[in-house]
Amino acid sequence: MGDLEIRPAVATDLPAIVGMLADDPLGAARESPEDLTPYVTAFERLVGDPNQHLVVAERQGRVVGTLQLTIVPGLSRKGSTRSIIEGVRVHADERGSGLGTRFIEWAVEESQRQGCQLVQLTSDATRTDAHRFYERLGFSASHVGFKLQL
Repeated sequence: MGDLEIRPAVATDLPAIVGMLADDPLGAARESPEDLTPYVTAFERLVGDPNQHLVVAERQGRVVGTLQLTIVPGLSRKGSTRSIIEGVRVHADERGSGLGTRFIEWAVEESQRQGCQLVQLTSDATRTDAHRFYERLGFSASHVGFKLQL
């Protein structure tokens, strides 16, 4: 992992990020790598928000992973701050290399640095391999999530 750099994403990373988001059965149905316009708009919103950290993992000049870390101040849990990890993707030829573990370790360390008392994430119910991965890293499946499509 010595040649791996985790850094803030820049606009020129968007094709690689969107490509990874689309590179699985779920993502293929909901992402549109051929039209980056909505992603550019979203990226601009993220860059303007100090509580949003969109990062990439880069190896030898190539983007090989991405995740978004959101810092959420709150009143519950005695006013604690939590972080949410979203959009974790590792390039297909990097899976099994330890990059996913390093990425989640980075997110937990950054959450601690940001003063968070809790790190949470969601994972689609069909991603059973991801569930085992997160549990191996110390996360527990403690809640049931709900979504409402708007």
